[in-house]
Amino acid sequence: MSAIEIKDLSFIYSKGTPYQKQALKDVDLSVEEGTVLGVVGATGSGKSTLIQHLNGLIRIQDKKRGSVVVNGLDASKRKERARLRFEVGMVFQYPEYQLFEDTVAKDVAFGPKNMKLSKEEIDLRVRRALELVGLNYEGFAERSPFDLSGGEKRRVAIAGVIAMQPKVLVLDEPVAGLDPVGRRELLDLIGRLRREVSPTVLIVSHNMDDIASVADRVIALKDGEIVADGTPKQIFGDRALVESIGLEVPPAKRVADMLEERGIQLPPQIIDMDELEEALAALLKQKEGIADEAQTAEATCAEEGDMRSQDDSCAVCRKTPDEEGEDV
Repeated sequence: MSAIEIKDLSFIYSKGTPYQKQALKDVDLSVEEGTVLGVVGATGSGKSTLIQHLNGLIRIQDKKRGSVVVNGLDASKRKERARLRFEVGMVFQYPEYQLFEDTVAKDVAFGPKNMKLSKEEIDLRVRRALELVGLNYEGFAERSPFDLSGGEKRRVAIAGVIAMQPKVLVLDEPVAGLDPVGRRELLDLIGRLRREVSPTVLIVSHNMDDIASVADRVIALKDGEIVADGTPKQIFGDRALVESIGLEVPPAKRVADMLEERGIQLPPQIIDMDELEEALAALLKQKEGIADEAQTAEATCAEEGDMRSQDDSCAVCRKTPDEEGEDV
């Protein structure tokens, strides 16, 4: 079942003026429910314009030709577009800047209140959303969001989105500005949200390593068009393709390529650090095994040397004592 169906979508900024710019051009995209889709591309490629069509933040310019349908809701229709705001949860880059209420609980409750839910349901959703993002309700509900750390603010902002229980979750540069630990925690959180709240996830990122580690499928945009569509291995395993889009291959791919240039053979299409670590560990184990075999053979060869005549050859190394030297 398709969660997202986009057909012939085009968009022009400042249309009809000397400053007009084509941001999207005849985009066709179908996303199956349950997919984690990575959206990549250089700055100005059309990524943000594309995702903002999903919940009507940007309106379809040519309704006769283009269409955007998410979970059966048509973004070109006013009543359905209003429902889309709750069906598609949008988490923008640096979402902590969107916080504005005087307590964490009020901030997370803002979306559910606009859905006209009962107070009991709102309280239940706020509590569950905070727990899902790893914030204890009793410890954070009455605190000011402006007194929190950067990572905690980001989690509160995400909680405010998932409290609406959107079927599609869109994250624009979700790990921007985070340290390695915070980045790993947030990527793990995305996996949990996919399982428990929003089965379909779109992630826009300039960090190819993040996309490679969490996405099932990747689309790449260039000049407003989708120029590549496939699995992370298909996309990031093709260095020429990635560079033609104006991006860099994931760090793991770069390291693997450098090692192969130096004659170290690794499995093909390594694109994330976990795969690289496993491959190097297996290679090291293999080399240690070869070294152990060589040591065993050398010891056996030395033992046999005392029991052979000058004309005999060693059963291990196939050399005569003269060829081996006087020590064997």
